[in-house]
Amino acid sequence: MKRLMIAVGAILLACLTLWGASLKLTESSVASGGKRLIIYNWGDYIDPALIKKFEKKTGYQVIYQTFDSNEAMYTKINQGGTAYDLTIPSDYMVTKMRRGKLLRPLALQRIPNRKYLGHDFLHKSFDVKNAYSLPYFWGTLGIVYNDRLVKPGSIKTWDDLWQRRFRHNILLVDSARDMIGMSLASMHYSMNTTNALQLHLAKAKLDQLGPNIKAIISDELKMYMIQNEAAVGVTWSGEAAEMLSNNRHLHYVLPKPYSNLWFDNFVIPKTAKNLAGAYAFINFMLNPKNAAQNAAYVGYASPVQAAWQHLPQAVRRDRSFYPTQKMVKKLMVFKDLPPKMVQKYNDLFLEFKMYAR
Repeated sequence: MKRLMIAVGAILLACLTLWGASLKLTESSVASGGKRLIIYNWGDYIDPALIKKFEKKTGYQVIYQTFDSNEAMYTKINQGGTAYDLTIPSDYMVTKMRRGKLLRPLALQRIPNRKYLGHDFLHKSFDVKNAYSLPYFWGTLGIVYNDRLVKPGSIKTWDDLWQRRFRHNILLVDSARDMIGMSLASMHYSMNTTNALQLHLAKAKLDQLGPNIKAIISDELKMYMIQNEAAVGVTWSGEAAEMLSNNRHLHYVLPKPYSNLWFDNFVIPKTAKNLAGAYAFINFMLNPKNAAQNAAYVGYASPVQAAWQHLPQAVRRDRSFYPTQKMVKKLMVFKDLPPKMVQKYNDLFLEFKMYAR
């Protein structure tokens, strides 16, 4: 019996030792990222089939979380609660995250598919050497109109929105930077201005648009335009693409004199654990066929120029969504403004929204 008890004790001790070793191995795997890849992206901003394809190809388990604004994403990463391996900030936010020392420099040699990126989408002002970021999607801010309610070709400039015929018939996307920027552009001011007088003039002009505003909303804008609830909507090109695909009476215009050109970008946060997985995912998404599949699903323009041949001709020849190089030169990328100036934009827009109700 004593020998049996000793044998049982030895077996239990061996089991405990193995369990402890297994636990340490699991903890080590999680701490180093293991086969988990944690991605932090905008909502509905990737084809789910591509995530499954990546998981099957690489063996990684993708944990996909979403945010609804650059600022929300920045706050969460800055707090450091979750060790995200990859996230997708917009242009000006890349600058802010870099200055805040929240990003890892990219080892570009680990992303061979970067060769498929169009040169026009690299070396932008927010990351001139692409030391911290590579483009994921790009697009513009523009105007969607319904040809049942608006004569085709009659909207060409931002100023056209102020016409009395659009009274209570315009939807605006709920974005301070974009809507103040729209008003600035209509007055031929920089969409990155920090001039107090120009900002107040832009806000005063927005106030004049108030009688034409039906609502200032976010995701609901797509549904309302698709359902013919308004004549005009001001929104981003990818959102517009989804609307157009669901209502043949809708059209997208890139208005004069100029508009915003934006880029959303792959970056690797400083706290990332799974670097191998992050690089594998970026490289996978820059594969031309995968990039084309993603662009077709999301609706935004792909910076992977080699992907364009895999898109329908009607899509890649539509200059509203794929503007020429000459058109792109007239567009303006948002810069990272000082916090006090960002607050100024937000305050002015909030005043306008209260007035427009």
